[in-house]
Amino acid sequence: MNKGERYVEDLKMEDPWRVFRIMAEFVDGFHELSEIGPAVSIFGSARTKEASSWYKHAEKTASLLAKEGYTVITGAGPGIMEAVNKGASLAKGNSVGLNIDLPYEQKPNRYVKHVIAFHYFFCRKVMFVKYAKAFVIFPGGFGTLDEFFESITLIQTQRIGRFPVVLFGSKFWGGLIEWFKQSVVAEKNIDAEDLDIFVVVDKPEDVIKAIKNFYKKKKK
Repeated sequence: MNKGERYVEDLKMEDPWRVFRIMAEFVDGFHELSEIGPAVSIFGSARTKEASSWYKHAEKTASLLAKEGYTVITGAGPGIMEAVNKGASLAKGNSVGLNIDLPYEQKPNRYVKHVIAFHYFFCRKVMFVKYAKAFVIFPGGFGTLDEFFESITLIQTQRIGRFPVVLFGSKFWGGLIEWFKQSVVAEKNIDAEDLDIFVVVDKPEDVIKAIKNFYKKKKK
C-alpha cells in the first residue's frame, strides 16, 4: 500500500469517530444556549471597518435589542460581529459568540460576553437558528449570504416555523431582491409570496419595529 492509499484508509477509519465530535458540539451548544432566553442572531461581514456606517448601524441595532431584553448571537469575529457584541455590551445586555475554527485563526472579538467554539459549520448553523427569535442580516459576503439563504429556505420548505428575517440596507440588498423578482419569480422557481419571508429596513429602530410587528400579528 502506497502513501496515498494509506492516507485514504486512515480517513475512512477516522469517519466513525468524527461522529462523536459532531455529537459533542451539538450537546455542548444545546447546553450552553438553552438558558439564554429570547435571542436574535445577527450576521454581517467580518471585513466591515469601525468607521463604516454599517458598523455603526449594527452597533446601535444590538444596543436597542439588548434594551428590549434580547440576547444577541453573532459569529464572534470582527467587523459587523464585533459591532453587534459591542452594542450589546454598551447597553449592558447579554451577547454570545459562536466562534468557528478556520484555517486562519479567528479570535473572538473583545466584546463577546460568552464564547462557544465550533469546528463544524453545520453544527454552528443549527445553533444560530434554534435559539433565535429573529435573524438580522447586515451587508456581508458568502458566509452572510449562506445564513440568509439557509433561513429563508428552511422557512419556505416549512422545516422550521416562520420567524422575522430582516435585511439591513436597501442599497446593498436592492440588486439581489430585484434579481429575485426579475429572474427567480419570473421563471416561477419561487412564488411571489416567498419574497414576504423577509423584510428590508434602513434604520436600527425599524429592526425592532419589524420584530415587534411580526410577533404582534402572530398573537392575533
